[in-house]
Amino acid sequence: MQDNFFEEIEDPEDPDILTDEDLLDVPDGSENKLYEQYRFVADAGQTLLRIDKFLVCRITKLSRNRIQDAADAGFVMVNGKSVKSNYRVKPLDVVSVMVTKPPVDTDLIPENIPLNIVYEDADVLVVNKPAGMVVHPGHGNYTGTLVNALAWHFKENTKFETSDPRPGLVHRIDKNTSGLLVIAKNPEAKTHLGWQFFNKTTQRKYTALVWGTMDTESGTITGNIGRNLRDRLQMDVFPEGDQGKPAVTHYKLLERIGYVTLVECQLETGRTHQIRAHMKHIGHPLFNDERYGGHAILKGTTFTKYKQFVNNCFDICPRQALHARTLGFIHPVTGEEMIFECPLPEDMQLLIEKWRGYVAFRELEF
Repeated sequence: MQDNFFEEIEDPEDPDILTDEDLLDVPDGSENKLYEQYRFVADAGQTLLRIDKFLVCRITKLSRNRIQDAADAGFVMVNGKSVKSNYRVKPLDVVSVMVTKPPVDTDLIPENIPLNIVYEDADVLVVNKPAGMVVHPGHGNYTGTLVNALAWHFKENTKFETSDPRPGLVHRIDKNTSGLLVIAKNPEAKTHLGWQFFNKTTQRKYTALVWGTMDTESGTITGNIGRNLRDRLQMDVFPEGDQGKPAVTHYKLLERIGYVTLVECQLETGRTHQIRAHMKHIGHPLFNDERYGGHAILKGTTFTKYKQFVNNCFDICPRQALHARTLGFIHPVTGEEMIFECPLPEDMQLLIEKWRGYVAFRELEF
């Protein structure tokens, strides 16, 4: 059931098997050698069954959509040949799922990495994750992650299951997003917290700086979120149809600051890159969000001094201006309502002050 909890918040920036560049590019020749990650032989009595359904029952880490994407990219093979997701598996078919990198040892390495601990008891740990830290190991990020730090922190805790591919995790935030995360210290707490995230009973509020001046004081953004059809590193919003998964973000204007706006976003769902994709969808990409176009100068003047000012702002906060500020949940043992808040990190504080200074100076000029 834990995989189902995590299904709604899978993140390409914190990849596990088959979520990063391994499935992003179709092999184009001998330069891209493929390595077998999974291998199954259909039973002699196997009835005809779509291969995506065949695999989703055997690889619990992957959703059906993920498997369909892999097939479309040429990474699902039957008897040595690539097949599409509608291929029907027959008796004794040899089914393989391939990746472009050789399998590596994924044993969790405890690392003495300092944690910014907001709260801790026998069952839960709440941390303030800094921007730039990946939450859990994956291709290209096997060390230096939050989970590596947790493995060290809990090395004397026999209930912390380091054999779990996501030990203690019931939710996560992007690599370059800062803010609050709750960690379960034992299997019972993980199950209880997992259900809360799955049933959308937690409180999650983010502070973001976005491009443009918002006209409305508050609003709600709805629309399915799924992978961008042209760029699989991006998520996209699909207002109609069955593409993607339903997502709801509530927002409230906090401050208009010249050509940017400070907003509070409250998640009703927790899809991959939800705030980033939803804010871009309504025409207000997050400031300096490279993946969603916010790293360009989207609003303002053409004056050289203004361009230099914005570039200086990019240097001050060299990542998307997004912070998980508030986190609330029911304690898995005591039943107490727990609500935590952490202030904006220094880079976002400096960024906001710099924009305020720009507005004040511009008003003095005129």
